[in-house]
Amino acid sequence: MLGLLPQLTAAQAAPAASEAPTGRFQRPTVRVGEVIDYELFYRHGATLEVIFPDSAADFSPFEYVGRRYYPTRTRQGRSLDRAVYRLRTFALDSVQTLVLPVTVLSGRDTLLLPTAPAQVRLVRTAPTPTGAGEAPVLRQNLQLLPVEPQFNYPYWLAGTALLLLLVGAVVLGFRRGLRQRYRRYRLRKNHAYFLAQYARHVERFTLSRSLTNMERAITLWKNYLSTLEDYNITSLTTREIVAHYQNDADVSLALRLADRVIYGNQFSEDDTETDLAFELLRSFAERQYTHVLRQLGEPVAAGTARRPQAPAA
Repeated sequence: MLGLLPQLTAAQAAPAASEAPTGRFQRPTVRVGEVIDYELFYRHGATLEVIFPDSAADFSPFEYVGRRYYPTRTRQGRSLDRAVYRLRTFALDSVQTLVLPVTVLSGRDTLLLPTAPAQVRLVRTAPTPTGAGEAPVLRQNLQLLPVEPQFNYPYWLAGTALLLLLVGAVVLGFRRGLRQRYRRYRLRKNHAYFLAQYARHVERFTLSRSLTNMERAITLWKNYLSTLEDYNITSLTTREIVAHYQNDADVSLALRLADRVIYGNQFSEDDTETDLAFELLRSFAERQYTHVLRQLGEPVAAGTARRPQAPAA
């Protein structure tokens, strides 16, 4: 470890052919808290090892803000080191002095070369009291000033988290009941839509006797039952649909009458058979809808779906 000698004067510590380091403020005056530049430079022999103060040095009565170093310039065996320190003061002395030492490494010894004291004058901005030594008169004011209320984020976040936990607990605890209730709501809504659209297609067929309207009614019936039972019957043939519904007499008769009209173009003299086919399909759809609701625990009044009577042969 290098030995530390006592501070010497510039003439005693500076080696031969070297000058004393120089420090100066770049402005003669400064205000409280205002940043001022302090320039430090040292001309010395090219063989000397010189260390300038860093942020850990004692800058009192000033505070260190920053610094800027410049590269060493050497000409004819003499070097120039230069740095500019940014300082500020909060002391109230009229004249403030700064002395910074420059460190020179000489073998195993460390020499501190202090600069000549640099002074700066403090400019006061506060008004000077009229009477010498008299403190200014202070006016007491105890009136409360309005303060704008601030949004309490922690409490609101905690309340939101608690509300989410309660909602999550309710959903987990009543998940099955909520799911069935929502499904019953969707079933009722879809059933009402089916009945309205089905009646519209039947009415259009009655007025126009167009096979297109009859095909649309049959397709709507198949799509509705596929959605109701979660089983696709739209691609099945008439025989396969009848077998799927355990040879239900209403389905068998209604589809057989519809196939005879659509594919055989065999219209009866009156609308009895087509009306019967439409009524049988609608009645079967209502019975299937009632059956699904009962499986979901929905109470359904008995006799809501009436089985139509087939015409006499």
